Amino acid sequence: MDRNFFDTIIDFEKQLESTQLQFRALKEFVAIMVEEREALQQENNHLRQRLDEIHEKEAMIEKLRDEKLHKLDVGEGHDNLARLYQEGYHVCHVHFGSSRKEEDCLFCLSFLNKQNI
Repeated sequence: MDRNFFDTIIDFEKQLESTQLQFRALKEFVAIMVEEREALQQENNHLRQRLDEIHEKEAMIEKLRDEKLHKLDVGEGHDNLARLYQEGYHVCHVHFGSSRKEEDCLFCLSFLNKQNI
């Protein structure tokens, strides 16, 4: 019976050593996972910052594009009104669209000069 008890203790010791090795491996694995998680969080934060910067730049470009298109639209409209005036039509709010009889209209000229400013 003493031999059987001694063998049981030796088996238990081997199990403890095996469990200890597994526990060390598990601790190393957890440490690696924690490091990887922290690295991924840092990279994620960096990518979010970059994405925010890109969105800000895109918004700025879109705003500038809209402003430029608006300026082009205004300029093109003014050019069309100036052309109509040169063709002999009123472009002022008083006589808009009616024919001019070769004399200049102070209302039209005032309106066209305001558009140039």
